[in-house]
Amino acid sequence: MTTKITDTLADPRWLLLGNTSADGQFVYAVISTSIYCRPGCPSRRPNPDNVRFFNDHIQADAAGFRPCKRCHPQHLRSDALQTERIINLCRFIENATQEPSLAELAGYSGISSYHLQRLFKAATGLTPKAYAKAHRRQYESRPASIEFRGQPAMAIYFALDTCSLGTILVAQSEKGICAVLLGDENQHLFKDLQQRFPKATLIAGDCRLQKIVAQIIDLIEQPQLVLTLPLDIRGTLFQQRVWHALQQIPAGETRSYSEIAEAIGSPNAIRAVAGACAANVIAVIIPCHRVVRSDGNISGYRWGAERKQKLLQREAELAKP
Repeated sequence: MTTKITDTLADPRWLLLGNTSADGQFVYAVISTSIYCRPGCPSRRPNPDNVRFFNDHIQADAAGFRPCKRCHPQHLRSDALQTERIINLCRFIENATQEPSLAELAGYSGISSYHLQRLFKAATGLTPKAYAKAHRRQYESRPASIEFRGQPAMAIYFALDTCSLGTILVAQSEKGICAVLLGDENQHLFKDLQQRFPKATLIAGDCRLQKIVAQIIDLIEQPQLVLTLPLDIRGTLFQQRVWHALQQIPAGETRSYSEIAEAIGSPNAIRAVAGACAANVIAVIIPCHRVVRSDGNISGYRWGAERKQKLLQREAELAKP
């Protein structure tokens, strides 16, 4: 029943221990105590070589572990399913051509009218009728912006891997890739992601996200590849203009900050262009590493000048006839 410490530390779920927003995604058990907990349990972080992860409390129970009396992880699954039901009800209301009656909503959800009214208001702060009216008046501009009580407004999935540049973290929202971070340690990259999206629920990605990570690693190793992935680009209008210009620079070529400023029609905004490049969090896909000083020297790079040099050297080699 022992687990290699390297296996535990490599598991993205290890980074989520102590994070209450991960409650409901999985449970972890401690071999030395035979107890399993929710990710956000306030108990002291266990020794990684004593940890085992399970998808839910049913698996942990079957493996012979007992639920923690502090965090009661055996109730997580029902809570998560309840929230999912309310989210589905919101979508049902938003897509209905006419305002659904309470009886129709109860039939759709499989929850009695009385409990549905109570649970819906506890989760959203509104009754189903009030929510439908608010949606029609466009008080809620889009479904993903609704903040369920006790639930962050946005889910972001992340995955970690290694490449020739070190460790890579890829994060994806419902819109697309919202971060590609490079570094040396999983924990530092995870903290960077937390700081970038402080109100989001961070969820360890599944095999589909791992496939996307593999595609991005292929792009790092083979810059001549064309990668078309949906992006969730977040920034000011000026930053987005700069980032769009960066995506037009072919692999094997570079531009100066002044050239980018000219390209976006703001020739005097050289310092602001440099700031926009530094603010980019989608490495490689938005190739801020292809911007250099006017004399051709390597300038700063969010993930280190050495990584920038490696990327440029690799691209230059591939561009040779």
